[in-house]
Amino acid sequence: MPPPPGPASSVEETPSSTAKVSNKYYEKELARLQVELVKQQEHIRAQGLKVVVIFEGRDAAGKGGAIQRITESLNPRAARVVALAAPTEREKTQWYFQRYVTHLPAAGEMVLFDRSWYNRAGVERVMGFATEQEHAEFLRSCPEFERQLVRSGITVVKYWFSVSDAEQERRFQKRLADPTKRWKLSPMDLEARNRWVDFSRAKDEMFAATDIPEAPWWVVEAEVKKRARLNVMTHLLGRVPYEDLTPSAPVLPPRPEVTDDYVRPPKDSQHLVPDVVPA
Repeated sequence: MPPPPGPASSVEETPSSTAKVSNKYYEKELARLQVELVKQQEHIRAQGLKVVVIFEGRDAAGKGGAIQRITESLNPRAARVVALAAPTEREKTQWYFQRYVTHLPAAGEMVLFDRSWYNRAGVERVMGFATEQEHAEFLRSCPEFERQLVRSGITVVKYWFSVSDAEQERRFQKRLADPTKRWKLSPMDLEARNRWVDFSRAKDEMFAATDIPEAPWWVVEAEVKKRARLNVMTHLLGRVPYEDLTPSAPVLPPRPEVTDDYVRPPKDSQHLVPDVVPA
């Protein structure tokens, strides 16, 4: 097993990981990969596979955008995104993994966790929401929990989106300037901004305990969002091998002729959405 990488801010970026991606290449490759993801989903459904994909990383690292590009062409009945809110008072008294277990996939499904049970090793650890004993127990029990999932037939793929402190700050400032994205900056995000080193140490400790052969951590260099999205989509396609089971296009029969005994009701009898778009 390779040693866990150090804090993202101390990792020397390779030239390729910070190189921009042309829009033309990105759009073409994105479309191709989304077609392949649809093929993969059909294989998962046909073979009754169960897949869990975990997305973790710092705030503004690009997890949500990657998840959106992965799922936007998939059948939402078989590819679900789980992004749980803070636990309720009742959930706080449950076995820690209990509220996540209810979202695990059945046969033929893929579940993508936008943050997961690793909250305990990250935000709960750094912000003091978990005690030292609870955190230690998590690091002991999480590897065995994931081994149980794998033994039960669930494929577990874990991604950590790595971004530098400078790039995170740039994205935070961009969100502040965009009214449609300000909701992404919660008080917790702003506090985490002040604890970069604490989160780096927590991540290193988490990797050391949970980077197991059955479910290893895969680090996504996320300095350039478009590059990170294409890389993680390509990698995911390789983690769950698939056959092209795309069904043949059905032959549509001729449309039946409309009979004269049907008359559509007049439009003024309906509540129409006003057309505000200039002609």
